[in-house]
Amino acid sequence: MPFAARLQHSALQLLALLTALTALAAPLQADPPAPRPNIIVILSDDMGFSDLGCYGGEIRTPALDSLAAAGLRFTQFYNTARCCPTRASLLTGLYPHQAGVGHMMDDRGLPGYTGNLHTSARTIAELLKPVGYRNYAVGKWHVTRHADAAGPKHNWPLQRGFDGFYGTIHGAGSFYDPSSLVRDNQMISPYADPEYQPQTYYYTDAITDHAIGFVRQHTQQHAQQPFFLYVAYTAAHWPMHALPEDIARYRGRYDQGYQPVREARFRRAAELGLIDPSQPMAPGFGDWNAMPHKAWEAACMEVYAAMVDRMDQGIGRLMHTLQQTGQDQQTLVFYLQDNGGCAETVGRSGNRQHPDIARPAQPTLPVMKPEDFAAAGSTPAQTRDGFPVRMGKQVVPGPADTYVAYGRAWATVSNTPFREYKHWVHEGGISTPLIAHWPAGIAARGELRHSPGHLIDIAATCCDVAGATVPDGGQPLEGVTLLPAFAGQPLQREAIYWEHEGNRAVRAGRWKLVAKHDQPWELYDIDTDRVEANNLADKQPDRVRELSLLYDRWAARASVAPWPLPEPR
Repeated sequence: MPFAARLQHSALQLLALLTALTALAAPLQADPPAPRPNIIVILSDDMGFSDLGCYGGEIRTPALDSLAAAGLRFTQFYNTARCCPTRASLLTGLYPHQAGVGHMMDDRGLPGYTGNLHTSARTIAELLKPVGYRNYAVGKWHVTRHADAAGPKHNWPLQRGFDGFYGTIHGAGSFYDPSSLVRDNQMISPYADPEYQPQTYYYTDAITDHAIGFVRQHTQQHAQQPFFLYVAYTAAHWPMHALPEDIARYRGRYDQGYQPVREARFRRAAELGLIDPSQPMAPGFGDWNAMPHKAWEAACMEVYAAMVDRMDQGIGRLMHTLQQTGQDQQTLVFYLQDNGGCAETVGRSGNRQHPDIARPAQPTLPVMKPEDFAAAGSTPAQTRDGFPVRMGKQVVPGPADTYVAYGRAWATVSNTPFREYKHWVHEGGISTPLIAHWPAGIAARGELRHSPGHLIDIAATCCDVAGATVPDGGQPLEGVTLLPAFAGQPLQREAIYWEHEGNRAVRAGRWKLVAKHDQPWELYDIDTDRVEANNLADKQPDRVRELSLLYDRWAARASVAPWPLPEPR
């Protein structure tokens, strides 16, 4: 072989050898990819902005306070003002009308109001499954109008991307005997369930126990995969049901009435940096001195606090399980609430079916068999052991045979310092705590984030950290990822929108345009007036027109229809 040819051949051999050595060395030199985190989303029900200890409240919430101390709290995070629209929006990353649940669980014959999740509205579970996640759900589902055992199940959890489910398909009911209780695709009775027989059945505990069970099962059987766990508590939705040992912890705590509790919450929230103390509280509701049933009113709040306390105990047990299984550092945990405090008056007066009477000495109705399902619907007529369910101002809440809500005055306390309640899109109806905890992914500890966010951002964040995308045929997500906020950067977005029962709002930057059904627009500078006390609509008509145009464009795009809607089909 000529010298030149031999030289070229040697050079090619050397190049091949160097290429092979480089390929072998590259994996040793490159940083390994960050593992995809487990994700837990915890949602509570009918609670206000100030109920948690870490948001200013007096209720005992050490588990959530600990997550906040080791993570982040968002001060301007929002929900959609009602239970099932929030769940549809949270699960899909869309505004609720786009997901098909613009109101409640009935079909109004309009695309935004079918009472069922659209198939094109992919759930977080459906988005994460293709990238290797296993998905579990426990608790309240409430995003389908088909809650009967024999009905269609295409919008039950296992048909929407989840690998395991324990909870209720329906939206409300007894904590001691919940209706529409389901394991996977099978409706069950809590009293004839061979897999779960606690000494005392209490739904909040059952949700926690099954969440823990899914974590342990996943660690044992699928440790090579990340998991997504959706934990939807029904605490503290009416009825006010709580266990005696939890109620005892709050006995006498609320005997001073509404306003002292509200003022103490305001001071603590200001000290924590969650609210601006230069902005006064929105007007209160309820005159304690004129209240003829003070002991009953105080008891309603005692039981409410006990319900929140029990939920927090369960969250603490779930976090302890993560530590025991070595999952705590690489698990992103979110906690938030589905709407503001609830001013609904369910059970606060007796009626023919649920009279305002003392508990009878003996059962007066047929005793249910263990295998009998609880009565469908939100309000049962009797307990499983044959006692009539009672309502009214002579009925001290807590036990299984009572059915009482805590009322508007205590909801005002829960929403401190904001205005309005569940159903409305003023700040009291839509403001939620958001706690984000992820030791391996969030460097900050105990810090606040003030950028406005919305629960549509949860799905976007889950997809971001998991490396998931919306497949062809799915609706693009409406939210933005919260990762910039985790790192202390502002969130970039045009606006956030709301509509529920004709109550409507748009927030762009510091400005919020809001109105109740059939009422004119109100304009507020949220930076200086988050309690919405100083309506600037008459002084800034150009801004009202600009923001109302944004709202109208969104409403047309998002399938929002004028209220009132057509009658259910």
